[in-house]
Amino acid sequence: MAKTQLNVRVDEATAEAARQRALQRGVSVNRYIEELVNRDAGEVGHTFVEAAADFMKQYASVFADESAAEDERRRGSR
Repeated sequence: MAKTQLNVRVDEATAEAARQRALQRGVSVNRYIEELVNRDAGEVGHTFVEAAADFMKQYASVFADESAAEDERRRGSR
């Protein structure tokens, strides 16, 4: 995969924390930041899926009732 350079500015404490965490994990700072971004992006997707599943649980009966009513209307129009 092609890489793109991204320059960011952070305070020295944040930069040092990134260096230390990367060192503890045995990866480069670049790899550490890449992993953080990928994890964050995955969490957003996961959060969306959880919210959608909760929505469906809450409103499943409404959808089922509406679907049944539509089926009845279709049967009645034959």
